[in-house]
Order: sequence, then structure tokens, then C-alpha cells
Amino acid sequence: MASQNILIVEDDVDIRDMLRFSLEREGFHITEAEDAENAIRLLDQPGIDVALIDWMLPGMSGVEFVRRLRLDDHTKELPLIMLTARGEERDKLRGFDVGADDYLTKPFSPKELVARIRAVMRRSANNEDELLSIGELSLDTQAHRLVLAGEPIHVGPTEYRLLEFLMRNPERVFSREQLLDRVWGRNVYVEDRTVDVHVLRLRKLLVKQNYDRHIQTVRGAGYRFSTKVS
Repeated sequence: MASQNILIVEDDVDIRDMLRFSLEREGFHITEAEDAENAIRLLDQPGIDVALIDWMLPGMSGVEFVRRLRLDDHTKELPLIMLTARGEERDKLRGFDVGADDYLTKPFSPKELVARIRAVMRRSANNEDELLSIGELSLDTQAHRLVLAGEPIHVGPTEYRLLEFLMRNPERVFSREQLLDRVWGRNVYVEDRTVDVHVLRLRKLLVKQNYDRHIQTVRGAGYRFSTKVS
């Protein structure tokens, strides 16, 4: 199997050298860029499997760069890991809000970095699964078909996208704003409460055998799809 290609976007040459050495030793192929502008040119070509992006880049910041990549159809599914000295919770949440898959605070060990890279790559591979299921609930993403307890359920396009997104990210809590970005798209202007309406409709579709309980409200935070229900 060909080695995975990791793009390192970091302006500090010493850190880039350290990352390249550590990752090449683990069998990864490394591509480097010192800023977002050069990284964009590299990403125009296929072959990058994961991007490591420093928060404090010259010109366009790492946060803005991640946001831009998530808006581009070519890179919106690319696994992205932010590297930063910022360890405050609000900074981590900001990184996740703009679309980072993971967030690693400096200093970190090479072993931890490799583990994080492999974890986001596994999650990315799982996102290609054609059948998402739990118990008697199954969502066939190729046939665009929802089945509950052996019976097909007619589901509207928005409720379908919402359920697919939540099932692909079990146990993770998403705010209304995050769901609007990921399910409706950043160029669609609707109110946050629109999410509540569609969650209610989806729960009504899944009420049979209490499968609506898997779509949980986390007070003050948002919604999640949980495999753990009482």
C-alpha cells in the first residue's frame, strides 16, 4: 500500500524539519508549505491525505485557512489537524468550529501526533461507509434509503442529510450553528431555530420503537446522535 501523503503547513523551519523527520520515520510521505498561499497551490493537485496546519501562519491565519478549505468542494472532506501553542478551551472550540478534525497543543510528542493522524484518517475512511446502522435503524447512503424495524421510512432531503451527518459522528455534540454549516451549507441563510424544527420532524419519523431517543438534546450545547440510550 502506498504511504499516505501529509501536508505540513508551518512557517517555522525548525518545527517543519522536526515534523518531517518524525513522520517520515513512521512511513509517511511529506509535502511542505510555509504559508497558506503556497499550501493552496499544493492542494490544487491530488494526493494529499491529511493536512497539519499551524494556527499562527503569516498572511492568512491557520484558522482562516481551515475555514477556507471547508468552503472549497475540493478540500471540504480533507482531514485537517491544527497545531498550536494555544491551549485555552475557547481556542480549541474555535478551531473545531471552523472545521478542524483535531487540535494538537504544542509541545506534543511525535507518537501522539502519529496517533492523531491515524485516528482522523480512520474516521475519514469510515465516512465512506455505505450503510450506517444501529439496531433496527439503518441508513443506506448509496440508495438514499432509511429503514426502521424492516420498514422503509419516507424522509425529506433535509432530515436525511441531518440524520446522516449525526450518525456519521456519533456521541459528538454539535451546536445549531455547526449543524447549519455542515448540513445546510454556509451560503444558506436560515435561522438557528430551523435546526430545532428539523430535529423535531426527524424524531417523529423515528418514534417507532423509541429510536427517537438516539437524537439527544444537550442543554445549552446542541444535539448529538448517541448509541447509548436508557
